[in-house]
Amino acid sequence: MVCLGESMVTFVPARPGRLADVPTFHRAIGGAESNVACALARSGHSVRWISRVGADGFGDHLVDTIAAAGVDVGAVQRDPRRPTGVYFRTAGERATSVGDTHPAKAEVVYYRGGSAASALSPALVRRRDAWSGRVLHLTGITAALSATCHALMRRLTQREPGRPTVSYDVNFRPALWHDGDPGRLAELARGCDLVFVGEDEAEAAWGLPDADAIRAALPEPAVLVVKQGALGATAFTGTERLHIPAPRVDVVSHVGAGDAFAAGFLSAALRGLPLRDRLRHGHLLAAAALAVPADHAAPPRRSHADALTALDDERWESLRLGPGWTETEGPR
Repeated sequence: MVCLGESMVTFVPARPGRLADVPTFHRAIGGAESNVACALARSGHSVRWISRVGADGFGDHLVDTIAAAGVDVGAVQRDPRRPTGVYFRTAGERATSVGDTHPAKAEVVYYRGGSAASALSPALVRRRDAWSGRVLHLTGITAALSATCHALMRRLTQREPGRPTVSYDVNFRPALWHDGDPGRLAELARGCDLVFVGEDEAEAAWGLPDADAIRAALPEPAVLVVKQGALGATAFTGTERLHIPAPRVDVVSHVGAGDAFAAGFLSAALRGLPLRDRLRHGHLLAAAALAVPADHAAPPRRSHADALTALDDERWESLRLGPGWTETEGPR
């Protein structure tokens, strides 16, 4: 696997409350593509992360932390003139529309303008690095960072001979599209082989109300996976429409669950498992992320995940997973 995109140092409040009221923060890391890379590496896959960070302490922390998860960071560039991006967030779920002020939604404040990763461009990313895996994983976040990042995304999603399978998570972030057209996210999706999109974000970005409407608008990807929150996920291929419900989870934090779902699905795809099992593995890694407060969660052991994935439909739908479930061999 190759994952390409920005990672940032994350500051999470040391106690519940609004960002305006919290005096201290815990440092972590966050970034959709590096989240996927770390989860895949911890699941036993060979993964490379491509990005740029500043020649600063935050850049050191990012590279060291991601490398410690088992990810190849040899293609990460250091920029002596631009800083590593940072952001602050609370523990709730990210908003999916501009102006969403529901109290369950997280506050997220980015300081990534002019960051080292925002200078990513077709000239700075070598094709042999981007094409060095069986799968290249991208997200729509990169397209929103700058004109050069969007140009890079357009190049990497062009259909041409010899390219690897291109996986793409739409990852619509309203805060990044105040002055841009989120329709660009759909244009990029049409050039990809595997696309992940949340049903809620497709409605917010494109006005598409449900999974079937999303598939009608995006017929090009060989596989389209529509994430539907606690209801599960629906996957479309050329000949199949398959819905798999999600197990019940005692949720600690929603942050990182979408990235974990993509990692679980991709892990199963790399192993050649059927579509049903890919969706179930996606749900299981998402459940691992939902049960911890951080962006990163230890995935279940492969033998444990395989055993849960093999359950019949009735037992699968009766699963309830809570904090610590990945550390045991038996589901609660």
